[in-house]
Amino acid sequence: MCRNIRTLHNFEPPATTDEVDAAALQYVRKIAGAAKPSQANAEAFEKAVAAVAAATRELLDGLTTTAPPKDREVEAAKARARAELRYAR
Repeated sequence: MCRNIRTLHNFEPPATTDEVDAAALQYVRKIAGAAKPSQANAEAFEKAVAAVAAATRELLDGLTTTAPPKDREVEAAKARARAELRYAR
């Protein structure tokens, strides 16, 4: 479930709201142990996702670094190359 959570700090362009929300959803799914909550737990699940997304955005806004921003395309190419090596048979 958590394989979709990626580093969001220090990218150009910065992480989008959709990326933050997706990471928050994956985190809450992992903690809850369910990809989709029951109707009885849906409200608590949605509140948790919103809280984690807000905390994530606050964290990203507060972090500083002296490293130059990473390029999304370059990092994606590196990830694809690692995957090719890992899954090549």
